[in-house]
This record gives sequence, C-alpha cells and structure tokens, in this order.
Amino acid sequence: MTAAAIPRQRASEEKLTLQEVLAELKITRSTFYDWRAKGRAPRCHKLPNGDLRILRSELDEWFNAQREVLA
Repeated sequence: MTAAAIPRQRASEEKLTLQEVLAELKITRSTFYDWRAKGRAPRCHKLPNGDLRILRSELDEWFNAQREVLA
C-alpha cells in the first residue's frame, strides 16, 4: 500500500509524541513529568518501547478542563 493510499487519521484520533505536546504547551519535559507524577497531566498511552503518545482529543479535553473561571 502506498503512502497516498493510506487514509489520513481524523484529527481527534491523531497520536501526538511527547515532544509535540511539549512544544504545543510550551513546557519543559521536567514540568510534564512533574505534572504526570502529580496526576495533573493529560492521559498518556505508553508504547512497548516506553515512548508516550497522547491522543489529540484527550489533550484538547484536558486543556479545556484547565481553564479557570475568573469572577
């Protein structure tokens, strides 16, 4: 199957690398792992080789939940 024949993933199903998430959030790797240790990071999926992936939909949902309502 050629690359052109492979259907593109829907944006919500996109699997982001940790580096992509760090760049998007503009945070360091140590900050991310601190949040993760405290249970404050977006949900991660660990691959057999130890790499992490974060689904686009889960990152967006997590980000939207972080908004503070200012009175």
